[in-house]
Amino acid sequence: MTHVHHFTYGPLTPIAAYVMSFVGSLLGLQCTSRARVASGRSQASWLALAALSIGGTGVWVMHFIAMLGFSVSGLDIRYNIPLTLLSAVIAIVVVGIGMFLVGFGGEKARFVLPGGVITGLGVASMHYAGMAAMNMPADVSYQPGIVLLSIVIAVVAASAALWFTLHVRRTAATVGAALIMGVAVSGMHYTGMAAMRVQSLPGADPASGAQAGNLLMPLIVGVSIVAVALLVIVSVYPNENEVLYMAELERRVRDRRTGPPPPAQSPAIERKAGEWFGGGPPSAQ
Repeated sequence: MTHVHHFTYGPLTPIAAYVMSFVGSLLGLQCTSRARVASGRSQASWLALAALSIGGTGVWVMHFIAMLGFSVSGLDIRYNIPLTLLSAVIAIVVVGIGMFLVGFGGEKARFVLPGGVITGLGVASMHYAGMAAMNMPADVSYQPGIVLLSIVIAVVAASAALWFTLHVRRTAATVGAALIMGVAVSGMHYTGMAAMRVQSLPGADPASGAQAGNLLMPLIVGVSIVAVALLVIVSVYPNENEVLYMAELERRVRDRRTGPPPPAQSPAIERKAGEWFGGGPPSAQ
C-alpha cells in the first residue's frame, strides 16, 4: 500500500480550508437571514446566493484547499478539469435544492429532513466526484464502512445547516453556527479521505490532466476573493431584524397620519415593538 499524506504542508491547508468553510457558511447564513424577510424574486435571489456561498465556498473551495495538502509518495497527481468543475456545480445545485425547500416550504420537518438528506447526499457526491477528478498512476479504492460514515456525517451536517438557516438570527449565534458548520464540513471531508487507499502501479503511463497549482489555485483564489467581498457587502445590508424594525416604524408613522393604530395582533408583537421603540433595535442583531 502506497503511503498517503493528507497534511503535506502541516496545519496550513486544513486551517485555510476550515477558514473558507466558515466564511462560506457565514455568508450563506447572512443571505438566508435576508431571504426570510424577502418575497418572490428577491427571496429566490437571496437563497440562490446562499447556495452559491455555502456550496461553492463553504464546501467546494474547502475541499480543494484541503486537497492541496494531499500527496502520495512518488506519484504525480493531476486533475480532470471537466470533472473538477462538475463537482462545483453538484455542490451548488444540491445545496440550492435544500435552501429552496426550506426557504419556501417553511420550518416543518417534512421540508427540513428531505432537504437535509438531499443536500447531504449531494455534498458527499461532490466530495467523491472531486476525488474521482484526481488522476494518478495508481489503483484507488475506498473502505465502504468509512465511506458510509462520511455520508452520514454529510447528511447530519446538511440537516443542521438547514435548521440554522431557519432559526439563527442574532449575530453572535450566526457566527457560532458558521463555526459549527465549518467543523462539520471539514469533518466530513477528512472522514472521506480516511477511507481512501492507494496502490501505485509501477510502469503505468503518467497521469493526464492539469496540475493542482495550475488549475486549483486560480479557482480557489478567485472564489475566495469574491466570497470575502460579498461577505462584507452583505454584512452592511439591513438584516432581518433591522428590516422588521423599519417596517414597524413605517407602520406606526403611517398610522399616526391616518388615525389611531389598530389593536396589537398579539402580546408578543406589542412587547417586541415596545423593546424596539423604547431603545431602538437591539445592537446584537
